[in-house]
Amino acid sequence: LENLQPEIKKLAERLRYEVSVRAKQVGWSEKVARFHFKKNLRRIITELYVRDNCHPFKATLLVWVQIPMWVCVSLALRNCSVGATDSQVQEQLSAGGALWFTDLTAPDSTWILPVALGLVNLLIVEIFASQKVKVSRFQKLATNFFRVVSVVMIPVAATVPSSMALYWLSSSFVGLSHNLLLRSPTFRRLCCIPRTKSDSDTPY
Repeated sequence: LENLQPEIKKLAERLRYEVSVRAKQVGWSEKVARFHFKKNLRRIITELYVRDNCHPFKATLLVWVQIPMWVCVSLALRNCSVGATDSQVQEQLSAGGALWFTDLTAPDSTWILPVALGLVNLLIVEIFASQKVKVSRFQKLATNFFRVVSVVMIPVAATVPSSMALYWLSSSFVGLSHNLLLRSPTFRRLCCIPRTKSDSDTPY
């Protein structure tokens, strides 16, 4: 998508010229000319998306799967931790922890899991923010919103069973690992991911 922007800009300039010439020939008003420009530009952009197989909606597909799954697994872990499904499962969780969180049915009293979760989520937000060259007002608001959510998740994770906090931390850590790996120039070359303007030779 990023690599398409110069081509889209060039095609938009040419289209604007062609529409203005056509408008003079046929006698279109400025409003009609603008309508034809936008309509044709949308068509051209859609054709480019199809050609390069990079429709923006594809970037959101993972979210539509990930969020419901995250909610369902969180609720399942909560139910298992409070004994709502099976008391045997609750007993296994109460003795199935490790290190300082030996009881997965109780909240983490040390706050290590919640604070680690908040820090990992903040890191993910900052990595996304640092990738943007030109940031719109909406993107700034979205970034600040996710920063607030990352901080708010700390006290929330401190009140839920450790099994949920551990799952949230694991999920966020995998997300952070993906983000760091996808910023590696060596990994990107191995996967034949095209270079963009925002790419850095020293991303870390």
